[in-house]
Amino acid sequence: MFQPAAYIMASQKGGTLYVGVTSDPVKRIHQHREGLVDGFTKRYRCKRLVWIEFHENMDSAIIREKQLKAGSRKTKIALIEADNADWRDLWDAIIK
Repeated sequence: MFQPAAYIMASQKGGTLYVGVTSDPVKRIHQHREGLVDGFTKRYRCKRLVWIEFHENMDSAIIREKQLKAGSRKTKIALIEADNADWRDLWDAIIK
C-alpha cells in the first residue's frame, strides 16, 4: 500500500519520541511495534504510534519529517497532544 506519511512513535506517554517517514505506514509501523528492525525504536521501545500525517507524495512527507526533526521536543509534544491528548496508540486507526 503506497501512502506517504510522516509519523511519531513513542515509548509511552511523555516518553522517548521517534520521528519517521514511510511510503507504507502499515508495514513500517508494524516493524516498529514488533521490533523487527534494529535501531532507535527497538532500543528505546518506541512501539506506540501517537501521531501520523498522510501526504500526497513522498517529497512532501520527507519535507514534513525534516521539519519535525528540526523542531524541539516541546513542539512535538504539542503536536501530539493537539490531536491525541491521551497519547493513545493510533495503530488500529491505520490498519482499517
